[in-house]
Amino acid sequence: MTQTRSGVFIAAAALALSAHPAAAQRSPSAGVEFSNDEVRRGLSWSGGRAALSTDVWGVLGPVEASARAATTRGSERHAGADAVIDVALASSWNLGPLQMRTGLTGHLFTGAREAMDYAELGASASYSYGPAQLTGGVEFAPSQDAIGGSNLHLYVNANAGIPGTPFTLIAGLGHSSGSTSDPVRAQRLRPDGNYANWRLGAEHRRGALTLAVDYLGTDISRGDFAGPYADRAHASDRIIGRIRYDF
Repeated sequence: MTQTRSGVFIAAAALALSAHPAAAQRSPSAGVEFSNDEVRRGLSWSGGRAALSTDVWGVLGPVEASARAATTRGSERHAGADAVIDVALASSWNLGPLQMRTGLTGHLFTGAREAMDYAELGASASYSYGPAQLTGGVEFAPSQDAIGGSNLHLYVNANAGIPGTPFTLIAGLGHSSGSTSDPVRAQRLRPDGNYANWRLGAEHRRGALTLAVDYLGTDISRGDFAGPYADRAHASDRIIGRIRYDF
């Protein structure tokens, strides 16, 4: 881990520890999920191929800790990595009608040809009204060699359960920008420079089982292949199906 990322982890952990928790202690939870593509911010992280993931979440005092491992199937976006492990620390608290959240996530890649790990900070605010929730937030990765600069992602998400049914409707809009120190590496998270992404979906939950379908898209142009990390062929609109089981 580079000195930059170590400093980010320490600062975010201190921030999380200083916040007040929004809820009482809860039991750890875990789940497994299968999807036909591992997509984040409209970009495939598994080279357009099916992916399997598993995750675990728990609370220790004021800190929420989670880890998620997902297959990346030799994705060129991540220098041929086989999998990514996302390790996160976060804390939530209430501010009037808003639920605030801050945290830190480290993205650790296994099997990559070169150093691909990076870290980012996040903050969000959520407002709930009946079965509906609106969330706006920011995720910021300070300048790091692995991503060729910095990366700033702004987003707004909405979800609403349909009363009397097991269905939830989901919508989201995001925008990614940042500084560039290495134009080739920067294409990893921003293949076309600054870009927007969107999501429309629905989930069906019955007990521990969740079935979901999402339409995901970006405004990234479909030009020629631009570099070894851009993976432009897997940055266009797509339909994603997901099956999840919670323990």
